[in-house]
Amino acid sequence: MRKLTILAALATAVAVATAATLASASTRAHSTTRAAAMAAAKVKCGSKRTLGFMAPFTGPAASVGQQQVRWVKYWIKTYNKTHKKQIKAQNEDTMLGAPNGTAEALKGAQALSSSSKVMGVVGPAGSNEIVAVTKTLKKGGLAWVSGSSTRTTLTTDGTRTGFMFRTVPPDKVQGATVAKYIAKTLKLKRVFIIDDEETYSTGLANTVQSKLKAAGVHVKRAGISQSDSNFASVIATIPGNNQLVYIPWQLTGQAIPFLDQLRQAGKGSMRVMGSDGLFDPSFASEAKKTGIRVYDSFFPLNPKSPIVAAYKKAHHGHGDYFGAPSYAAAQVVTEAISKACAKGHGKTTRAQVRKMIAKTRITAGKSVIGVPLRFNHNGDLATLHKFGIYRAKGGQFVPIA
Repeated sequence: MRKLTILAALATAVAVATAATLASASTRAHSTTRAAAMAAAKVKCGSKRTLGFMAPFTGPAASVGQQQVRWVKYWIKTYNKTHKKQIKAQNEDTMLGAPNGTAEALKGAQALSSSSKVMGVVGPAGSNEIVAVTKTLKKGGLAWVSGSSTRTTLTTDGTRTGFMFRTVPPDKVQGATVAKYIAKTLKLKRVFIIDDEETYSTGLANTVQSKLKAAGVHVKRAGISQSDSNFASVIATIPGNNQLVYIPWQLTGQAIPFLDQLRQAGKGSMRVMGSDGLFDPSFASEAKKTGIRVYDSFFPLNPKSPIVAAYKKAHHGHGDYFGAPSYAAAQVVTEAISKACAKGHGKTTRAQVRKMIAKTRITAGKSVIGVPLRFNHNGDLATLHKFGIYRAKGGQFVPIA
């Protein structure tokens, strides 16, 4: 009798699990069907047009994600003040760096692709997120413009041509800038690179490593996980005569304890260089606390732009520079939607918005990043301006090259 009871319980459990799996599969199938339908549908533009916005509103990368949020909100607010046809955003939190990986980004992409109102997308932020959501956004016919994803192959492997665009240069530009500064300006000969094993980090680390070696620099390499908080083991492998540690990471929450642990290990005399993902005031502040010489590479930006000045005035003097390229991305998507709606006499399709993004022509004078917003066939900026090099001084990053 006991065996029969156990067997019955097991059968019930299997049935429940099977039902849950079938339900989940049914939901995904419905979402995919809905996205495909929206890819071909005509959207009534109306007096309020909707763009999708994907960013790390919360989670491990929220410190830089919120800069993107504030800049996109600023674009929408200023645009709506001077236009009768208003723009609004459907926000999706990607929680970049969360323990469940890119699951939140994928969920957001599914929501945007299935929406009956979204015409184009700003974001996502991370290169690894873009790899994860490409199929879903393309299925929905949505073009997206990222203000921070820099992995070179995102626009060169042909997977996203005509769908992905970005308002920052790729890592082939950033990597070349970083390697040249280390080898030619700082004239260093021994560098230790630590990647965080994610798409963005490994791609950039590979570029810098290759170019440094070509310049005659001795390079050693290691990796950490985005879930790590104790770096003692990897710090122990850094040779005592090493001159600079390069950490192209996405999460400031990891870079801060790394500096402190490097100092505690007696290696605080080594220089540390981050990448655009760590262009965060809190990282610069930690450099001041530890006394470590910290450098960082960052997107091209026009600090003398009246747009930047107006933003700082509206935000208590804070530039939130990491978010500025996302303002440019929102500007591109908004203007593309406006032109597509005008061309369709009040109705348009996502395909038409994609075409209008590809045809974007915004002059340098109206661009917050200081170069024209115009894309090549791959979706990269036609003018690939070099990255800037900054150093942490007095708790903030200041340009030095």
